[in-house]
Amino acid sequence: MSKKIKSITNPKLHLEILTPQEVKKIHDATLWIIEKVGVRFPSKRALEIWAANGAQVDAEKMVVRAKAELIEKALKTCPPVYQLAARDPQQDLPLDGNHVFVGTDGCGVEVLDIHSGKRRVSCLQDVRDISLIADATEEVGFHWVPVSAQDMPPETRGLHEIKAIWENSTKHVQTESIYNEQEARAAVEMAGLLVGGKDKLRHRPVLSLMQCSASPLGHDGGSLDAALVAGEYGIPTGFMSMAANLTTGPATLAGNLAVGNAEVIAGTALIQLAFPGAPVFYAAAQTASDLRTGAYTGGGPEDFLYGAATNVLSDFYDIPLSMGSFATGAKEPNWQAGIENSLSTFMACIVMSDMLLGVGFLHGSRIWSFAEMMMDCELFSIIHKTMQGIIVDDETLALDAIAAVGPGGNFLSQKHTLKHMRDLFLPQFMDRRPYNEWETKKDDARDWALAKALKTLETHQPDPLDEKIKLEMSKIISSLESK
Repeated sequence: MSKKIKSITNPKLHLEILTPQEVKKIHDATLWIIEKVGVRFPSKRALEIWAANGAQVDAEKMVVRAKAELIEKALKTCPPVYQLAARDPQQDLPLDGNHVFVGTDGCGVEVLDIHSGKRRVSCLQDVRDISLIADATEEVGFHWVPVSAQDMPPETRGLHEIKAIWENSTKHVQTESIYNEQEARAAVEMAGLLVGGKDKLRHRPVLSLMQCSASPLGHDGGSLDAALVAGEYGIPTGFMSMAANLTTGPATLAGNLAVGNAEVIAGTALIQLAFPGAPVFYAAAQTASDLRTGAYTGGGPEDFLYGAATNVLSDFYDIPLSMGSFATGAKEPNWQAGIENSLSTFMACIVMSDMLLGVGFLHGSRIWSFAEMMMDCELFSIIHKTMQGIIVDDETLALDAIAAVGPGGNFLSQKHTLKHMRDLFLPQFMDRRPYNEWETKKDDARDWALAKALKTLETHQPDPLDEKIKLEMSKIISSLESK
């Protein structure tokens, strides 16, 4: 298996979604919200940190109001560049503003079974299968824990999930399924086994933690405590806003950006107040609520705009971004999935979001599809090629080849053609067959994508995890289950 990971670097395409003046206006509105309205932090440890740093803390309501100077001072200690380490160092990911990496989506609760196609509840075996296929897929740069292992005990489910990924892949693991301090400390112990001790995670963070905020303007207490453990050990951590127009955020896009930004920035400032210089990232998956039902949409023009705008905000704060992309609202791999996933991903890529999440999910991150995973990876490959733009130099102008062929000839036998023919994009799942062949077979991209996933699952052999490490990880998990 190739250890190659595909990422977008040095793009020739660019987009300005917000002017510097508009970014500053959103930033000022964010600081006003944090100081005048406040953000809820239902964690004793978090409230103590805020109080020790001079913020106004309402202990009864667990709401923090902090002045702009405190927030801005804290944000200045965020490291702008660092690496996400992998079990295999060849697959480390630089978060330097010049790479876009794609990951699977996280915490889905249902799966379209790879063999039967039937929808069912997700389990730990699904985590293993998805991780193995992702390990063999160069478009997938890192793992988000893809689905919930609902056949495992709730108190250790997140630990079983990251262990299953490390057993089936050498790539970096990011999870949003560590929900409290106890789990986080166990996860740190497990990650430390891979790098020779938890004290070494600061230099080789093979794990990163994502925590979802509780929009509007709130956080989850256990998640805050877990994030503080991550900060303590130098494990990258980020807060993701999923504020949605009309329901958990204002109807307007700018207002929703301000609410989400306040959640993320307040959480980020907390980590820096506790552990200055701890690696952090901005995270967002904002969307709109459907006007007819109020439901989470998982796609549409608002999502595309948020995908680009959020990266501009993270650039303003000079921290990496983990951005919700793909994760269509479609119920099956279809034209809606293609439109939503291609546009959301293109908009996030053109502004160079560091980490993109969502590969493989349908119905707004609820249902995992192996076919969708493969097709999403092809979408990323198309965008990867598009972002390279058009190179213009003596070699690519091909004047010698043009002169050799002359009027009325063809270029098939030219050495220049043989040299560069593989520069052209060759799809796996786009149908370019003659019409008669298609009419006879009537198969399509979904069939081919599922077949590729099945073949990968049957044939790929990931680099094994040391048996002693597996045993130690199992002991850590069992110690929590026996309490």
